[in-house]
Amino acid sequence: MPRFTIHVRGEWLTVPCRDVSCTIRWLGAEALRRYTKNKPDNGGIRSVKDTRFVARRCQGRGLLDPDDTIEDVLEDNDFVELGDEYNPHSCCARRDSGGWLFNHVQVYLLLDGNSLTSADLVSLGKGLHKIKLSPDAENKVVQSRELLDTIVKDNKVVYGITTGFGKFARTVIPVSKLNELQENLIRSHSAGVGSPLSPERTRMLLALRINVLAKGHSGISLETLHKMIEAFNASCLSYVPEKGTVGASGDLAPLSHLALGLMGEGKMWSPMSGWADAKYVLEAHGLKPISLKPKEGLALINGTQMITSLGAEAVERAQAVARQADIIAALTLEVLKGTTKAFDSDIHKLRPHPGQKEVALRFRSLLDSDHHPSEIAESHRFCDRVQDAYTLRCCPQVHGVVNDTIDFVKNIINTEINSATDNPMVFAERGETISGGNFHGEYPAKALDYLSIAVHELASISERRIERLCNPSLSELPAFLVNDGGLNSGFMIAHCTAAALVSENKVLCHPSSVDSLSTSAATEDHVSMGGWAARKALRVVEHVEQVLSIELLAACQGIEFLRPLRTTTPLEKAYDLVRTVVKPWIKDRFMAADIEAVHQLLLDQKVWSVAQPYIEKYRMEHIPESRPSSPTAFSLESPLSSYSMSFLNYTC
Repeated sequence: MPRFTIHVRGEWLTVPCRDVSCTIRWLGAEALRRYTKNKPDNGGIRSVKDTRFVARRCQGRGLLDPDDTIEDVLEDNDFVELGDEYNPHSCCARRDSGGWLFNHVQVYLLLDGNSLTSADLVSLGKGLHKIKLSPDAENKVVQSRELLDTIVKDNKVVYGITTGFGKFARTVIPVSKLNELQENLIRSHSAGVGSPLSPERTRMLLALRINVLAKGHSGISLETLHKMIEAFNASCLSYVPEKGTVGASGDLAPLSHLALGLMGEGKMWSPMSGWADAKYVLEAHGLKPISLKPKEGLALINGTQMITSLGAEAVERAQAVARQADIIAALTLEVLKGTTKAFDSDIHKLRPHPGQKEVALRFRSLLDSDHHPSEIAESHRFCDRVQDAYTLRCCPQVHGVVNDTIDFVKNIINTEINSATDNPMVFAERGETISGGNFHGEYPAKALDYLSIAVHELASISERRIERLCNPSLSELPAFLVNDGGLNSGFMIAHCTAAALVSENKVLCHPSSVDSLSTSAATEDHVSMGGWAARKALRVVEHVEQVLSIELLAACQGIEFLRPLRTTTPLEKAYDLVRTVVKPWIKDRFMAADIEAVHQLLLDQKVWSVAQPYIEKYRMEHIPESRPSSPTAFSLESPLSSYSMSFLNYTC
């Protein structure tokens, strides 16, 4: 029986059709009926009979005449979208699960296997670019493949090309079975479990594997590599379970699932099709499955690309939240009427760790100065307190080492992104293949364990600052930052949430890379467990973002009790930004939505965006070596270019 996949308001429905002489109007109405069937409010559709819609074939984006018969305009397993009659593009105007906009992107990123960065990879995951191979990369791929073809033609015995794998490395495979050998490898190794990677993360995984193959040391054919690029550019993404890799010999299970979809087997996702059989998703986009040649299966799955692609996202998000943590902590210090003395540049010159010096500079640029006077700071200038708690005073030392660790991890991840991690390696210029161990994931695994441990500290110290904001004996503010305490609970449970996340992180920070279990009949007798290191690093970073979101909400609420006094200009900008998405807390209300709204500000790096011009202006005027050599070397994205700043060290 023919069946069709119909997209209705963000959901994909399979609609069987017993009679293909029925019209497109009938098909649309049947899809709407199925859509509303299990919706408590009928999905907002009052009457299927009276609903008017337009239908569009996914492949080619052509509109369908409602009076045409199904057999005249559709083929079995076609994909169709339904949209509002008065806005025929409404059916596809969305960004969910990776975003339809990807198919309209025309900006290409050139991959050469040597220059991709973690930031580039995250952008590719978001669908901001399509990809092409550089001419030099294409030449290297061709030369590498020519050597492989010669090896096969000469019946040489080479691991993974004319032999089995792992324990079967000494089993020679007949030439007539070499293609089947590679296909069997992919099918048998597609043994992952768990939830699939999101489309964004699968897109990163695919892009990174393409970049590694572009180095020309894997023996992939240019034809196969081009098909992979076509699938990426169409956003046809395989179903890749997140669990199953031990991180040596590479991320075998997830990369096998990635390859399986490209072979037209298993499941795939695209913005136009949703999840469906891989062969139908490829057909819907006019693509053909890859047909593996000798060694190509091994070339597709031997490497650390899952660890590294997830690690790239983790380190980029960690860097974003770390610099925004300085702004949030500075705002909390203002609310708690802390001293700026601890950020004196002379203190930090005596312990000149780069991260520590940078964090102290950011605090100086944000807090009370001759050009950024703070009425709040002025109000307690002559108080009798000498110094603050460690959670305020030691931010440069604690936040600083987080920044330095992020830089260290980012360097390893960027090296790994542009590394050949296959086995055996193909050296066309030497005319030989060499077996080695570049597939071992110990480098990114160890680095991502370090990242988890370091970035967690931002949440640990933030949770203590939240406690100080909520505790009236420490803050001189109303308990839990709300009036009519008792009737209202304010930030009581928001602080509990922060504490819960910090406690969870303590367990997640246990390093996975200290573990190893022998696999493949003791052939692979030491592994990195890097897949779990990467996945838990992402969870730790997300928890850190959420804890800092709560602190930012609490600090802005604390400002309300200090009005009409104002803080410095950059911190007022941060406060104003928060108030664009969350109103002040007058009485108890649903809080989770507020936390999520501020979390999104951090993910979009908007808190950093409003403060960065002030930080960079201060840097230019107080650190001579940071000044541009020409007037065009630096440009502020705010109307701040006409003033100067100098930091004054107040005692309190």
